[in-house]
Amino acid sequence: MTPAEAPTQAPADKELAELPAPRRPWRRTTLVTLLIGAIGSLWLAMSVLPDVFYSLRGGSPIGLGELRKKGPEPALANHWVQGAGELSVSQAIRYRRPLERASYRLAQIEGNPRVWVQVRVPENEEGPRFVPPASFVGRLVPVSELGLRQQGLPDEVRRAGLAPPRDDAWLLVDGESPSGLRWVIGLFVLLVAFAAFNVVGLLKLGRQIAPAPGPSP
Repeated sequence: MTPAEAPTQAPADKELAELPAPRRPWRRTTLVTLLIGAIGSLWLAMSVLPDVFYSLRGGSPIGLGELRKKGPEPALANHWVQGAGELSVSQAIRYRRPLERASYRLAQIEGNPRVWVQVRVPENEEGPRFVPPASFVGRLVPVSELGLRQQGLPDEVRRAGLAPPRDDAWLLVDGESPSGLRWVIGLFVLLVAFAAFNVVGLLKLGRQIAPAPGPSP
C-alpha cells in the first residue's frame, strides 16, 4: 500500500467496524433445537441402558422353580431366568403393540400376586385355540423398574378393571433372551452419537465471535 492510499483506506475500515452485528433470527431457535435434541437423546440412552446390560449377559437361565410358591430375590432383577406356574384366567389382559401382528397376554401367576408373566401369542392363535404355557424362560424385572416397552402395562391392567401389579411385584417377560435383545446396543450407540453431535453443534454455534479489531488511531 502506498502512502497516498492510506488516508482513503482508514475511513473505510472505520465505517466497517462501526457497522452493527449481522442479525441471526434463527440462531436462538437452532440453539434450542440442539439443546432439546441432546437432552432427549441422553434421556433415551439412559432409558435403554438396563436393556444394554441385560443383552450382555451370558450363560444359562437361572432356575426359579415353581413361581406360585415365592417371589424372586432382589438380586435377580434384570436377569435371565426360568420358572414354572399356571397363569391366572381372571387376572389377565390382552394387548397389541404397533407394527406387530402378534398379540401379547399379561397375566398373574395363579395364587401369587407378586409375579406376573408376559407371553407372546402368535398371530391367529389368540382365543380358544391358544393354550398358555406353564413354563417360562425370559427376563425378570421389578414392576417398579419397567422399561419403555412395558412401562404402561400397570395402567392397562387398571383400565381393564383389574387390580394392577403391586409395587413389589415382578414381571417375567417370556421369550426375551439376552442374545435376542442385542440390537439395543446399536440403538444406544446411535443415541449417544446423536447427543454428542448436538452438544458439539451447540458449543460451536453458541460460541461468541470476537469483533474484529478496529483501525488504530
